[in-house]
Amino acid sequence: MPDEAGLRAADRTLSIARSAKQDDLVLVLISGGGSANWFAPVEGVGFKQKQQMNRALLRSGAPIGDINTVRKHLSRIKGGRLARTAYPAQTVTLAISDVPHDDPAVIASGPTVPDPSTLADARAVIAKYKLTPDAEIVAALAEPQNESCKPGDAELSAARYKIIARPRDSLDAAVRKAQQAGYEIIDLGADLEGEAREVAAAHAQLALKAKADGRKLAILSGGELTVTVTGNGRGGPNQEYALALAMHLRGMTGISALAADTDGADGGAGSASDPAGAIIDARTFGAMAAQNLDPAEYLANNDATDFFEKTGDLVHTGPTMTNVNDIRVILVG
Repeated sequence: MPDEAGLRAADRTLSIARSAKQDDLVLVLISGGGSANWFAPVEGVGFKQKQQMNRALLRSGAPIGDINTVRKHLSRIKGGRLARTAYPAQTVTLAISDVPHDDPAVIASGPTVPDPSTLADARAVIAKYKLTPDAEIVAALAEPQNESCKPGDAELSAARYKIIARPRDSLDAAVRKAQQAGYEIIDLGADLEGEAREVAAAHAQLALKAKADGRKLAILSGGELTVTVTGNGRGGPNQEYALALAMHLRGMTGISALAADTDGADGGAGSASDPAGAIIDARTFGAMAAQNLDPAEYLANNDATDFFEKTGDLVHTGPTMTNVNDIRVILVG
């Protein structure tokens, strides 16, 4: 969630960009979380209003591309506006991707690249997820001056962009480790999206079939799953995925799984003490039985953190200082 520090950081960033002269080089370093950490509401939209809009989008189950379509049209820095502010200075962006398909227009909401989405697209996202923004948000999304920078914009002609790390890199490393350990591999790709509990149900079926077939198998995936929040519990998409796996695999032996965010914080408030995700294995199922824990009950309340606190299966890494999205591994046999 954006905070006051992000508001100050965005203002300072824009001030630096405005000071650049034609012969200057503006070096922009971007990583996952940039959309929240560079927070500059358009004129007429207050800090709290945009924060509430962000919260509603994150709880809606919308994929990151849709979320950032709205963010870009409510911002003075996103959607190419940072590069436009620095023009005619040359802008070079080095980015670490944390989004499915590594789209520069989605990574940190694309502050230095053209944006193909429109104000109309942003309004369509609001309607699709049945959100009810304040009147000021509605007005801002109808204001032509809030349109983002588009392909062919002359003020982006001096901007260059390179991705230097991406989710596929972490998934490839995990695949190599699993192969070295003697596992057959199912690589589901680095770009998975969808509701965490539904993806977990599909992956559980893959694991159960492999178990029945007697295979020694590693099922690996990356990407960014979502949670449509209807309860009042604590958690994040990786913990919810692990909780749904625990529901579908309960009582099984010979199957274990990890789901975690590579930045070390899965959902929550983004604090250093947040869990990165969770692990499930036979010991988890033993703790469930001993404490009479029903994963379906916790899933209904989106309360994966409380569940895994009780089983002792939360993964705490602390901040890793990088973010190439999520990693999920299921080991069979």
